[in-house]
Amino acid sequence: MPELDDYSVKNNLHTISFYNVENLFDVKNDKKTFDDDFLPNSYKNWTADRYNNKLKKLSFAISNIGKTETGKHPALIGLAEVENAKVIRNLLNQENLKSCHYEFIHYDSLDERGIDVALIYDKTIFEVKHSEVFTIKLFNHDGSPDYTRDILLVKGFLDGTLIHVIVNHWSSRREGEKESEEKRLIASNKVAEIISNVRNEDTEAKIIVMGDFNDDPSNESIKNLLEKANLFNPMETLRSFSRGSTNHNRQWNLFDQIFFTTNFFTHNLDTLAFDEANIFDPNFLKIMNGRFKGTPFRTYNGKRYEGGYSDHFPVYAIFKRNN
Repeated sequence: MPELDDYSVKNNLHTISFYNVENLFDVKNDKKTFDDDFLPNSYKNWTADRYNNKLKKLSFAISNIGKTETGKHPALIGLAEVENAKVIRNLLNQENLKSCHYEFIHYDSLDERGIDVALIYDKTIFEVKHSEVFTIKLFNHDGSPDYTRDILLVKGFLDGTLIHVIVNHWSSRREGEKESEEKRLIASNKVAEIISNVRNEDTEAKIIVMGDFNDDPSNESIKNLLEKANLFNPMETLRSFSRGSTNHNRQWNLFDQIFFTTNFFTHNLDTLAFDEANIFDPNFLKIMNGRFKGTPFRTYNGKRYEGGYSDHFPVYAIFKRNN
């Protein structure tokens, strides 16, 4: 693994991150889902060695998100594309994460491929008070149900401040951007509804929304959510011609984003306030040669095994406790 410099720990700073870990499947067959591509006898030849290599790489990446700014591992990490609780447990048992005091929240969804979202948290910094999931009701063009990932809501105290975290993985663009847009708009409206219900109980609720939205900041689903829920998107200015969180057909997208309520700009004593946001894209997460130079060093490129981390870069936001 690459060596990263040591940084001084800043106890008043906390990293909140999101990472689509690209098909983190175990090597066992789950008869309830379509996980056949990720088995030892599949065309992808997904073996225990490859699985363990991915766990080791992901654990190293996660342990270093935001470390330059805070000097420590992230307090919270939202995950997308995890198969089950077992793979998360295997991830947290890696040497790079063993000392991080991580626990996790995960619910099995009805997603046809068997991939879910989850939230990892440092139990010494974050105290969970409540969690639940919300199903997004979608339908295919023929009227049949389209089972997708649930939306995860977690309520808890982060370094003494009560926050609500909403983790998402919206419908992909596999059918085409325009053809699938309505599904992401439905998810957008669902999140706005969840936020409205949270505010009905607490008008001053501090809410963080994170996920792989399969849309850029300029797309209608994102603009709709920000407007309806009055959220701020610190990632809006991060995407450029040469930078994003994922790359498709040699074009950068910023599908992975973190939004939050504007009361995170309030700098009251003993509360958390927003400090900065960024894409975590150090060189070790990138392909360093060839025509895909600079793009995410992924596990698979189609059928070809690359042995990398993920086809997405993590994104993160730093929050500062005002003393």
